[in-house]
Amino acid sequence: MSILRSRFKSAAGDELARYAASLETDLLMLEEDITASLAHARMLGRQGIISAVESSSLADGLIQMLADYKAGHWQPDETEEDIHMAVEAELTRRLGETGKKLHTARSRNDQVAVDVRLWLKKSLAQYRAALLKLIGVLLDRIEYDGQILMPGYTHLQRGQPILLGHHLLAHIWPMTRDLQRLNSLTERLNLSPLGACALAGTSFPTDRYFVAQELEFGGIVENAMDAVASRDVFQEAAAVCAIAMSGLSRLAEEMVLWSAAEFNFVRLDESHTTGSSIMPQKRNPDSAELIRGKSARVIGDLQTLLSLVRSLPLAYNRDLQEDKAALFDAVLITTDSFSLMAGMIEKAQFNKDRFEKELYADFCLATDWADYLAQHGVPFREAYKIVAEVVQYCEQNGGNFSLLTAEKAGEFHPLLKANLADLLDPRQSVARRNSAGGTAWPEILRQVALLRAEL
Repeated sequence: MSILRSRFKSAAGDELARYAASLETDLLMLEEDITASLAHARMLGRQGIISAVESSSLADGLIQMLADYKAGHWQPDETEEDIHMAVEAELTRRLGETGKKLHTARSRNDQVAVDVRLWLKKSLAQYRAALLKLIGVLLDRIEYDGQILMPGYTHLQRGQPILLGHHLLAHIWPMTRDLQRLNSLTERLNLSPLGACALAGTSFPTDRYFVAQELEFGGIVENAMDAVASRDVFQEAAAVCAIAMSGLSRLAEEMVLWSAAEFNFVRLDESHTTGSSIMPQKRNPDSAELIRGKSARVIGDLQTLLSLVRSLPLAYNRDLQEDKAALFDAVLITTDSFSLMAGMIEKAQFNKDRFEKELYADFCLATDWADYLAQHGVPFREAYKIVAEVVQYCEQNGGNFSLLTAEKAGEFHPLLKANLADLLDPRQSVARRNSAGGTAWPEILRQVALLRAEL
């Protein structure tokens, strides 16, 4: 029977034991649990709460357990309900009475809180590296393929001609804000809750600041009840992931659309596509679709964490056991999604000529026509009306601006006759849009250089 059942006459029922077990999820933070216990054991000896010999024995035992786990020589006992009790039970089995002293001046409440923070610190470093890799791949792609001409869309209807580099930059800048959100979160994450015990601190002469330093935290969570009951930092981590996945899903959706025959703008590498069980010709963009689908799962993880804490009384409640599965899922999926997208973009082939001829004289140049008239003294709303009439004429005659001769264009406004050739050229349209943040190639290169310097 578990030591935690000492005040009961019998063991927990099998149904409750199964329902309450969290060892499978907890295994992800086994190393963090042992690392935190090491710092705690050293603090106990340093403060004279246990003897130096006992402290050293605990430390040696924990180090050996971690080595044995990594080598496959030890696995936590599945009968233990969580990783904390599994580690303590194994340490006691190895060290006898000394092992029972490890849990002096701490609770599972502050133990799990510090374990998750340690896991997050490690995992978010991997998250950051994967996101930086994706941004780097996108920047490389811009320098290689950024001058490819394409339509820019609003409402999924052609709006104005742009360069591919301009479009990709519109995905990269939000990713830099994902990094900023991550950096801000790290400041609040980097505080140690260990030593808070169950909710009220301890009467033992502990040194929480020493433990925090040992674990490379920047300080401590000041209030013991807050340390064990709050999950806002975990919610924030899931929110950072959900926002990032929401943006990544938009890029994934475009990869799906652009790889369709109707767009024929990108060809995904075979390593990122799958076939059909019945249609031999299929080349399905499963990598992109899975990222799009998993974004919903990460958003659901955030909702789980928000709902979990809502209305919980202080301090710790067993409900909080459910935070780890959602949190770990969100961080791991988002990190993997960054890596998968980086590989997809890196190996994708863009059709350089897809829109080059098609955009010549296309209606997406209409804004340029209105701007041209406005730049020569025609009030913009009047210019807008004139160009709308030109578009209507071309549509009624079954074509685009290429239907117009200089003379016919001049019938709508004399200024259009003199500069018709330039107004039909999408490359000229792109070059003209050289305002800060515009689609002109020099502006794209300026933003790329700015991003590389910042990152």
